[in-house]
Amino acid sequence: MRIALALTVTLLAFALLMMLIRIKMRQHKDLVNRMEYFSGSAVRLRQQELRGVRTAAVAKDRFREFVRRAGLFVQRIQHRGNSMDFKMQQADWPLLGSEFEVMLAIFGAICAVITLAATLEPLMALLAFVGGVLAGLLFLNIYIKRRQKAFTNQLGDMLTMVANALRAGFSFMQAFELIAREMDAPIGREVQKVVNEVNIGVDLETALDNMQRRINSPDFELVVTAVVIQRQVGGNLAQILDTISDTINERVRMRREVMALTAQGRASGVILSLLPLGLAFIISIVNPGYLKPLLEDEIGRLCIIAAIIMEVIGYIVINKIVDIKV
Repeated sequence: MRIALALTVTLLAFALLMMLIRIKMRQHKDLVNRMEYFSGSAVRLRQQELRGVRTAAVAKDRFREFVRRAGLFVQRIQHRGNSMDFKMQQADWPLLGSEFEVMLAIFGAICAVITLAATLEPLMALLAFVGGVLAGLLFLNIYIKRRQKAFTNQLGDMLTMVANALRAGFSFMQAFELIAREMDAPIGREVQKVVNEVNIGVDLETALDNMQRRINSPDFELVVTAVVIQRQVGGNLAQILDTISDTINERVRMRREVMALTAQGRASGVILSLLPLGLAFIISIVNPGYLKPLLEDEIGRLCIIAAIIMEVIGYIVINKIVDIKV
């Protein structure tokens, strides 16, 4: 029961932190329209709003400065390249790897303090700290995967725009600058990075290879290969990009069909994995003493460990069955 409570508190704290981050990341909205902008009530409202924004900005700047200094301290301790820096590039977050590690430690500490206040057990607090750090890493990996998936979905449209721009007389870099201006993130941001790297002297092949490493997309790897070969031996790049675009769009369509056909299997894996936890939670509320032998007896603990191992194996097997590569 205490473990379930600690996990619940950790998840709630993580959800609350993510909600606050999303609120902070939203752009500031105008609270008055143009017609009422210079009215007396609107001016007073705007002054109050600016005072509140200024106070929030000061607190945010202090927190950023603390994270920056702590990140520099962690970076000096490591004395080597931080693999988390590349993760930040993949997620397109304006953070250093060491700064993100500091934020993970802060979030884990918050989870540990909340769990310690709820359970009064240091072991549970330690588990909550580890769980908070792992939850942050899981959120980062999920965000990167979703960003890469969104990039793949935009890739066909990008190639069509590049091919049309080449036919209109643009150079390849001019077409990329057009993509950076006109298309939304993530593809617009990644193309802008390529343009910036080329502008500071990096050759195009290296810049495209860096983009491929960040995105890790087999579809974009075809584009990079086609561009490199065309620059070496020549050819009609617009026609090549049209062919690749058709292939990528067909693969995206087929991938969506496969996801629709395997949705029931993926849902079954999630439900079957969560069902024992939900059932144990309900039983512990209805009849608290019913599950005590599993928690207090040595054989009961071994049964719980065996059940968790089998649950994990079953979930992995179901995922392998429904994970069809296209």
